[in-house]
Amino acid sequence: MITAQILSRIEAIVGKRGYLTSSTDLKLYEYDGGVDKHRPDVVAFPKSTDDVVALVKLAAEFGLPLVGRGAGTGLSGGVIPRAGGLMIAFSKMNKILEIDLDNEYAVLQPGVVNLDITLAVQRDGYFFAPDPSSQRACTIGGNVSENAGGPHTLAYGVTTNHILGFEAVLIDGTVILVGGKEADPIGYDLRGLLTGSEGTMVLVTKVIVRLMRAPEAIKTLLAIYDSPADAGNTVAEITARAITPAAVEMLDGVMLRMVEEATHAGYPLDAAAVLLIELEGLKEVVEEQAEQIKAACMASNAREFRVARNAEERDLLWKGRKNAFGAVGRVSPFYYVQDGVVPRTKIAPTLAYIHEVSKKYGLEISNIFHAGDGNMHPIILFDARKPGDLEKAQHAGDDILRYCVSVGGSITGEHGVGMEKMELMRDQFPRETLDLIARFKNLFDPTCRLNPGKLLPTGIGCMEIRQRAGTEI
Repeated sequence: MITAQILSRIEAIVGKRGYLTSSTDLKLYEYDGGVDKHRPDVVAFPKSTDDVVALVKLAAEFGLPLVGRGAGTGLSGGVIPRAGGLMIAFSKMNKILEIDLDNEYAVLQPGVVNLDITLAVQRDGYFFAPDPSSQRACTIGGNVSENAGGPHTLAYGVTTNHILGFEAVLIDGTVILVGGKEADPIGYDLRGLLTGSEGTMVLVTKVIVRLMRAPEAIKTLLAIYDSPADAGNTVAEITARAITPAAVEMLDGVMLRMVEEATHAGYPLDAAAVLLIELEGLKEVVEEQAEQIKAACMASNAREFRVARNAEERDLLWKGRKNAFGAVGRVSPFYYVQDGVVPRTKIAPTLAYIHEVSKKYGLEISNIFHAGDGNMHPIILFDARKPGDLEKAQHAGDDILRYCVSVGGSITGEHGVGMEKMELMRDQFPRETLDLIARFKNLFDPTCRLNPGKLLPTGIGCMEIRQRAGTEI
C-alpha cells in the first residue's frame, strides 16, 4: 500500500516530476519483452546513487518490495514487479562518467545505452564488445543484471567478461564497490557472483567496463542452404576446423523471409536457412579463415556462399539480423521468444525437435539464434486473443527448454531466468544447488524484498529456506 506519506517522501527525494503513480503511466511499466505482466505501485526515477540509497532506505522503512528497471528490453520477465511495490527506473542515470583509453576502460551510470558506449570511443579505434540484439535500446545496468550476450559472444564472451567492477546498493542502503578499474582485482569474485543475479541481490548504480581495440579487418559472410540441418551441421564443421569466428548466426526459412520482407537486407527468400558469419582480426588471418569457412560451408551442402563487398552490404545484413524481432511483429500479433542452449553438435537434432513441437501444438515456430555457441532462440508465433493460445506457446517453450537440458545444454544463454523459467530451474539443477542459490539470495536480501518471485522455483527461496532451518541463515 503506497500511502500519501510515502509519496511525499519519494517526492522529496526525486522531485515532483521524478515519479509516476497514475494507472495510465504505470501500465507502461508492467511488462518487458516477454509475455508476463504485473503493475508496480509507484515508479521513481533517481538521478544519482544518493537518490537510490534514499529510495532503498525508504522502501526498507515501509517494507516495500523493490524492483530495478533499465530499458525494459529483457525477455524473461526479470523486471516484472510481481509483488507490486516501488520500481526504481534508471533511465535518468544515463551519463558516461569517465573514459580512459590509455587503460582501456569506461565508467558509466547504469542507464547508458549499450551502443552509446561504442559510439563514444569508436573514433579512437575502440569498442565495447557485448552487443545484444537490443543494443540500440538496452542499458548497461540491465546488461550486468542479466549477464547479456549477443551475436559476438562466440569470440568475445558475455557481459561478465567485460565488466571490471561496479558500484551497487544493498537492500539496506549500503553502497558497495566490487572489482575496480584494475584488470585482476583481489579477493572473492563478487563481481562474477553479482553479474547475472537478475536484480535479486543488489541494485547496480555505476559500472566500469573494459574497452577493446577495434580489429584491423572485418569480413562478413553469408552461406545459403536448402536444409536447416545442413546449416546446423556447418557450425560443428567450422569448429572441427579449429576456426573461431566473431559471430555465427542462423536464420531459418520462416525467419529469413520475415526479415527480408521487412528490411530488404539481401537474404534469399527461397532458402531453407542461412548462416551469417563474421570474421575479425588481422587482415591476412581473416582472408585465410574466410577461405577455410567457405570450404566448410560447401562441404556441408551450402548451395551458395557470399562475401559482403563493402561496409554498406555488411551493415545491411546485420540490420536484418538485429531487427528480426520487429520483423516478426509485422507477421504475427504476438510471439514468444525462447532462449535455450545446446552443444553445437546438437543444433541439427534440436531444430528437428523444435519442428516436432511446432506440429504438436499447432503453432508456427521460427528460428534465429547464435549458432556459434549453440544459443537457440525459437520464436513461437501465437495469438493471445485466441483462448488457450498463450498457454500452448508457453508449454511449447517449456518442452523445447527441457529438451535442451536433456542433450547437455541449458534453459538460458543470455535472457536470464526471471519469472519465465524459474520453475524449470528444477530441470537444470539438483535441489542442493538450488538451496545454495537461495542461501546467497538470503544473504544479500534477508527480507526477500529485492525483485521477489524471480530466479528460484516456487517453494525454494529465502523465506522457505529460513522456515525449513527454523532460524535465519
